[in-house]
Amino acid sequence: MTLIAVLFPWLSFFLRGKILIGFVCLILQITLIGWLPAAIWAVASHVDGKNKRRIRRLERNMHRPTI
Repeated sequence: MTLIAVLFPWLSFFLRGKILIGFVCLILQITLIGWLPAAIWAVASHVDGKNKRRIRRLERNMHRPTI
């Protein structure tokens, strides 16, 4: 998924269900100068999403009663 975020930033947003952000990213990527910020934005968003899922999983496991 990180490779998709670097090569096709707009597609990585579409695949994660963020359609409106994907269109904004596509418009940004269309310009040659905007491609690099779009790629960085997509990778950062991907990493942030992975971290949020990891934190939610850890919080869920902390609240489980141990027997």
